Amino acid sequence: MKPKPLKLILCLFLTLYYGFESTAQTTIQFDIVLEGGRVIDPETKLDAIRNVGIQNGRIMMISSDALVGKETIKVSGMVVAPGFIDLHVHGMTNVEQEYQLHDGVTTALELEWGIEHIGAWYASRQGNALIHYGASVCWPFERMKAMARYQDGVDELLDLVHKKEITIQSFFHIGGPSFKEDQTPEESDKTLANIKSALDEGGIGIGVPIGYLPDTKPAEMYSVFELAGELGALVFTHTRHSGILSIQEVIANAMLTGAPLHIVHINSMSLGQIDFALKMVSAAGWKGFDITTELYPYTAASTGLMTAMFNEGWQEKLGIDYGDLQLVATGERLTQETFARNRRTNQYVIMHMMQPEWIARGIAAPGVIIGSDGMPYSKLAHPRTAGTFSRVLGKYVREDQVLDLNTAIEKMTLLPAKRLEGIAPMMRFKGRIQVGADADIIVFDPDTIIDKATFEKGLEFSEGIEYVLVNGTFVLRKGETVSNVFPGKAVYGKFKK
Repeated sequence: MKPKPLKLILCLFLTLYYGFESTAQTTIQFDIVLEGGRVIDPETKLDAIRNVGIQNGRIMMISSDALVGKETIKVSGMVVAPGFIDLHVHGMTNVEQEYQLHDGVTTALELEWGIEHIGAWYASRQGNALIHYGASVCWPFERMKAMARYQDGVDELLDLVHKKEITIQSFFHIGGPSFKEDQTPEESDKTLANIKSALDEGGIGIGVPIGYLPDTKPAEMYSVFELAGELGALVFTHTRHSGILSIQEVIANAMLTGAPLHIVHINSMSLGQIDFALKMVSAAGWKGFDITTELYPYTAASTGLMTAMFNEGWQEKLGIDYGDLQLVATGERLTQETFARNRRTNQYVIMHMMQPEWIARGIAAPGVIIGSDGMPYSKLAHPRTAGTFSRVLGKYVREDQVLDLNTAIEKMTLLPAKRLEGIAPMMRFKGRIQVGADADIIVFDPDTIIDKATFEKGLEFSEGIEYVLVNGTFVLRKGETVSNVFPGKAVYGKFKK
């Protein structure tokens, strides 16, 4: 059955809230009124000049009539849209979140890799997040945790969570040796039990970055998909290698087990075969399989030099060479000598490996979600960390006209919200400008919005986003971060106990 708009679901509540007299609307005083903006809701297809009344963290009125607010913000000439939902971030502190909110993001989730000790991590973020946060269960960590010889590393990672210092880099350093080891049948069973327990702590599905553990036996990987199929737990996967065969592997696993599947950054997984890869994802959907994908709007990827991505033969697999690698720490292009030196310390690099036309075709493809793959903070970090969503609206909508504004907004709001509704029910109230929806709202100038971060100069706040509200609280006003407000809430998976 097609889901009904939120305003129908909540009409009884609203009737009781506002009273039965039709004249009551004129006397309501909202907390905030956004007046005279171009309101775009991707689900109901509303695209019109409206006034939006916000009360107690929710959208309570959308009207062409005048509304009364304790605070009224005049936003004529600007677009009022749902806050962007990013399914794929790796920088999860307020440092990265400030860049994200300047890019219009109101919900940022670490779903590809997941988070170690997920219950403790959720607790560490409570009450001090600028925007909404959440994560999947980290399969590599639950795998390592099942191997008794790595218990000291498990404890060390928990200590880092408590100190709010946990990063992907720290896990690579501590847990990396476990990536290359086969599991016994008992350890494989223990891994699955660990995943279940982590889902009970609130994990949003299962993060399966097998590209960093490419020697994992197919049978072991298949067992994770079997568990996901049994539970209805969404799998977020980086494929085993770049290329069509690895994409076919995860699609086959999902089809055979019934596991819901989301393939991350299909642009860097398929490279020049992106059309074929998208054709397979689309065909799976048409045949009734719950399989989706995403991409980011840049022609470069980013990862650590010590990862399996750079095992012998990487030049041939990725179609690049040393000079296509840019060191994040300094911005320099690498040589064979500097590659070897920096690999010993797992320095992060930007990998210039894609063509602009591949990205444009992927962005235009129906149903493809936009995700940033935003990295932990570094001044010269990949610009997608700060500019992904503004880049789509500025370059691909306004300048290149690859897709229209409404479709772009849908790919960054409604589509990711709907992708998560089955595993994180609270997402039903996000990604929409409707009565009853969470007041996660952005206001931007469609004529000026653009990303400002670059590969050469590093991170910079995007331009053109004037206001951002999270749960009805301003975190951005007139393009400036609001100090000392932390309205971000945890997004949990459906299994949380």
